Amino acid sequence: MSRDGRSRTRTYAAGALALLAFATACGDNGGGGAAPATGTAASAAPQATGAGAAPTTPGATPAGAGAAAWAKWNLTPLPPAPAPPADKPVKLERTGPVPVFSDVKTTDKVVFITIDDGAEKDPKFVEMLTDLKVPISMFLTKDIVKNDYGYFKPLQALGNHIQNHTVDHPVMSKLSPDKQKSEVCDDQSALTQQYGTAPLLFRPPFGDGANTPTLNTSVQQCGPRAIVLWRESMQIHDMQYQAADKKLKPGDIILAHFRGPKELKGATMTQMFGDLLARIQEQGFSVARLEDYIQAPAS
Repeated sequence: MSRDGRSRTRTYAAGALALLAFATACGDNGGGGAAPATGTAASAAPQATGAGAAPTTPGATPAGAGAAAWAKWNLTPLPPAPAPPADKPVKLERTGPVPVFSDVKTTDKVVFITIDDGAEKDPKFVEMLTDLKVPISMFLTKDIVKNDYGYFKPLQALGNHIQNHTVDHPVMSKLSPDKQKSEVCDDQSALTQQYGTAPLLFRPPFGDGANTPTLNTSVQQCGPRAIVLWRESMQIHDMQYQAADKKLKPGDIILAHFRGPKELKGATMTQMFGDLLARIQEQGFSVARLEDYIQAPAS
């Protein structure tokens, strides 16, 4: 991807409107990154437990890739992420209401990349993450990934965590309590069976229902111990921001999707992800692993 290609991304304001239909099939509520309003992780004091598992790869944030690896993808290296904090900003408990958060309270100049759904299964993206060692969190939807669970295993083997994103991506607030529960529990069971670790976190499609008691109860009953939203969303070549100043802040959670040329107006998954990394690099941030800033409940 050329620098000219990245500079043209600034002109995509109109294109973002055309993405609303695409967005409503993913997770950003069709609003260009405007997830339901919620407090930060640090302010979500009544936190809960769960069948969440500690990181699959102890020690979490991987060593950064060399300059040659970044050059292979026509990218400028990101600053290295700091060591994960010993005192985790987000502390989850075993029982009770689960917290809802869209960012993490930290002074580290880091952001967290989360990627939803699982529709695009591009081998080049696995190659890219293997080269660059950029951590991500994957919120997977059972009916979207079940045709190839194996695609995500090399990404998991890099230390990236698999999290819960429902069975078939519904608008949760339109479902009965029993149906909401089955959406969360059935995805939890399938992902745990396939990947060997119970998801610790849950993201409702479109962010819908995140702050409702019914969904919170369903999440508690199924095992995840937090509901995760976002502050920015990646839309093909550029990000859309909830903050008026359109700038990243330390601890922001960024939403992206496993998407390919059909949904990205001809762009590939690796081009989209490269543009995302370029936007982060331009603002001087590094990428940390979200789960490294979360203390799972004691077993």
